[in-house]
Amino acid sequence: MGKIRVKTFGDEAAEQEEAKKLEQKREDKKQREEAKEIVEETPTGEAKVEEKKEEPKKEKVKIKKDLKAFHSQKYDDLSTNVDKNKVYSLSEGLDLLVKLQRGKFDETVELHVNTATSNVSGNITLPHGTGKTTKVAIATDALISEIEKGTIDFDILVAEPQMMVKLAKVARILGPKGLMPNPKNGTVSANPQEVAKKYEGGLVSFKTESKNPLLHLTVGKVSFGKEKLTENIEEMLKAVKKANIVNVTLKSTMSPGIKIKA
Repeated sequence: MGKIRVKTFGDEAAEQEEAKKLEQKREDKKQREEAKEIVEETPTGEAKVEEKKEEPKKEKVKIKKDLKAFHSQKYDDLSTNVDKNKVYSLSEGLDLLVKLQRGKFDETVELHVNTATSNVSGNITLPHGTGKTTKVAIATDALISEIEKGTIDFDILVAEPQMMVKLAKVARILGPKGLMPNPKNGTVSANPQEVAKKYEGGLVSFKTESKNPLLHLTVGKVSFGKEKLTENIEEMLKAVKKANIVNVTLKSTMSPGIKIKA
C-alpha cells in the first residue's frame, strides 16, 4: 500500500499564511513598477516644482506683449510726425500739436514737467484760464460724511483750519487724489469762501507728485489758439521757475508728447 499523507490543521494555516505573503509580495512589486513609471515620466519631484514656477513667468511675458499693443494704429501713425530726439521751440511745438489732433472733442492742452526736486509747488491764475469749469467745495461735516461713503464731486477742497482735525479721518481717501487741503497751496484759510471764488475764477495750484519730481499742468484747450496758449504756457513756466525745470513735454489729451524748450 502507498503512503497516506495526513494534512494537519497547523499545516493548512501555515500554507494560507504563506499564500498571503506571496500575494503581498506581488502587490508590492506591482506598486513599485507603477511608481517607477511615474518617476520615469517626471524624473524628480523638483522638476514638478520648477514647472509650476515657470508658469507665472510665461504669463508675465504675455502681459508685456499685450501692453505693447496698447496704443491704436492711428496713434502710432501720428507719433511718426514727432521727432523724439528733438527739443522743439514752443512755437514749433504748438504748430505740431494742432496736426496731431484726432479727437472729435476740444482736447485739453497739458504740460508735463520733470523738476530738479520733488518739492515744487505754487499758485497761478492763467491769463486765459484753463478752459475747465473748476468745482470747488468747502469742507463741512456733511461733506466729510459723503467722502467717507466714497462720493467726491469736486476738483478742489477748501477748509477752515479747525476743520483739518475732522478731515484727518478721510486723509487716506483725499491724499492719493491730491485733494487734501494744504496751507502751502492756500486751500486752508480762515476765509474759505474767498479762496473758493479765486479757484472758480481760474486760480491753479500745482505740486509735484508725492514720490516723483514731476508736475502735471493744465494750460488750456486746443481751441484757444496758438496766441492764447503761448501766453498761458509762458506764465505757467515762469510760476514753476526755470531753475526748477529739467525738461518739459507738451501734449493734448490724446496726442503723443512733444519735447519743448523751457
